[in-house]
Amino acid sequence: MVPLDPTPYPIDTLPARGIPSEVALVDRAGTLDFAGLERLTGEVAAWLGAQGLDPGARVASWLPKTRLACVLPMAVPRAGFVHVPINPMLKRAQVAHILADSGAAQLITQAGRADTLESLDIPETCTIMLDHDVSWSGDPRPASSASGDTLAAILYTSGSTGRPKGVMLSHANLWLGAISVAHYLALERSDRVLGVLPLSFDYGQNQMFSTWAAGARYAPLNYLTARDVVKAVDRVGATTLAGVPPLWVQLLETEWPDAVANHLRRLTNSGGALTTSLIAGLRARFPQADLYPMYGLTEAFRSTYLPPALVDDHPESIGRAIPFAEILVVRPDGSRAETGEPGELVHAGPLVAGGYWQDAARTTQRFRPAPAWASSDGLAVWSGDTVVAADDGLLRFIGRDDEMIKSAGNRISPTEIEDAVVAGGETVEAVAIGVADPRLGQSIVVVLRGDGTREPELRARLRRDLPSFQQPQRYVWRDDLPRNANGKLDRAALKAEMTS
Repeated sequence: MVPLDPTPYPIDTLPARGIPSEVALVDRAGTLDFAGLERLTGEVAAWLGAQGLDPGARVASWLPKTRLACVLPMAVPRAGFVHVPINPMLKRAQVAHILADSGAAQLITQAGRADTLESLDIPETCTIMLDHDVSWSGDPRPASSASGDTLAAILYTSGSTGRPKGVMLSHANLWLGAISVAHYLALERSDRVLGVLPLSFDYGQNQMFSTWAAGARYAPLNYLTARDVVKAVDRVGATTLAGVPPLWVQLLETEWPDAVANHLRRLTNSGGALTTSLIAGLRARFPQADLYPMYGLTEAFRSTYLPPALVDDHPESIGRAIPFAEILVVRPDGSRAETGEPGELVHAGPLVAGGYWQDAARTTQRFRPAPAWASSDGLAVWSGDTVVAADDGLLRFIGRDDEMIKSAGNRISPTEIEDAVVAGGETVEAVAIGVADPRLGQSIVVVLRGDGTREPELRARLRRDLPSFQQPQRYVWRDDLPRNANGKLDRAALKAEMTS
């Protein structure tokens, strides 16, 4: 198990964590050992340093999970710049916003992607470099000596609520996040981690970093279908797979040979809660795998995880604080909420990001001083999420304050409604939304996947299982539900559609 050393190191020193001769990366180009990963990081950093950019310049990348894309998160900070990864699923308008907002001095991308951009999409001060023009030769640049609080990356949120905003992450944020996750997942050098999540997503990038922090091998995958994931698990002998709930739904709908499913020893989930039916499905399909439900947000990386031994008895829980995180449950007046009392989840400690890039107003709203009774000093992330702590210290997620449905004087958690809707198997995915209602204030509309043939059965079951004030007023059936660039259900898009 990775030791919990609280000393933050520059993130570009990660390749030195592994045994030089052991494999660090498995991709279409073959394999790369840790010595090769270190050398390649230094070579790309040296090339970047020769481009004439000012110290602290933002270098954006808009790439699929190529070998270069895997190295840039370390090479850019080693060169003294700030990495801005752009999700390869984004389109030109979103890319243009990120380039302009970050003040990117350089964009590294592929010819096909560059051709989709128009002249006004590219700031005058930004140059485009194609991936095949990046030199991988010459004298490697040595590891940096950057301090922990030096800005290393700006990760833009998916933009599901308004325009994407850039979260500023330091070397310490990235390093300690990697050590924390590698430790509580008990990653070992023998592990083979399949990377299906975007590297622009903090969850996906950390999966790569935590793998290398443990000295294990990382296999990036650009996939089109769930079947591609099954094939990749078999091909690389993957022991670890990270996903978000919509991906697990797709994977459970795909055929898995028993021998391939049994490769997996560890499944991690974030980006949305696992329902009891999903947990049961994952248990049945992957009987050899430990299941790690996790909760987090980009502004604080990750807050909690639920150890596998507790999942079956506490499927509704988001667990306890991860290493290096201090998690507080706070009343509206700033005092500590009692056990069993709802409160806002506040995240403090060294994993808290540095705020939003060039957005003082939104930074002030989300990043505020920790309560006086907190152990950690400095700014904390006030999540806006409501949670409740049980007697055993486990936390239960209630809902986001801005997503709570207010109906007939009741505050209703959409998560609770969604869990109830999918519990009977009439559908596997659902989103509950509050829409304006002259009598109730808001009524509950559920958008769900399926053809609607089992709606009478669903309505009858919910009349039995839910109180009257939690009964959905309308069901909207769809062949599929929209997802954002990180693969999560796009609640904002559905809410905008249902309330327009």
